[in-house]
Amino acid sequence: MNKQEKIDGYEMLNLQLKGLLSEQNYTISNLANASSLLWNFLPDQVYTGFYLYNGEKLILGPFQGSVSCVEITMGKGVCGESAEKCETMIVDDVKKHKNYISCDGRARSEIVVPLVKNGKVVGVLDLDSSEVGFYDEIDEKYLEEFADILCEMTDFKFFEVA
Repeated sequence: MNKQEKIDGYEMLNLQLKGLLSEQNYTISNLANASSLLWNFLPDQVYTGFYLYNGEKLILGPFQGSVSCVEITMGKGVCGESAEKCETMIVDDVKKHKNYISCDGRARSEIVVPLVKNGKVVGVLDLDSSEVGFYDEIDEKYLEEFADILCEMTDFKFFEVA
């Protein structure tokens, strides 16, 4: 898809997310539906899902794709780095990233967006593509908006750090 199609698609996706979450704020349901929305929107995905912070490490949450790592230590891998730094990370080629944790050999690029609720990291949104250099600044902008909508409309009370 070209850049404008990608932008238009993300704008529609974020509207769909708002509509989907407008009636309730259940954490697991919202994350499951959000991962499905992304999985069905973006081509060439190997993994689309969430890791949730339990106060010590990131624990696998709802996702679409192949089996994945169950626990990730803060600071380890792209997910752990993103959560620890509280910033979005794009890795164009995971095979060249020194702190990459391989959960699926088909993954070639990755974007991770921290989920922040009430000023605290409650998890990360993690997407892996089978294409090198798949993610760009458009993905970053709209996935950060997606994460903000999700955090605003989801309680995360079972995963929030006291």
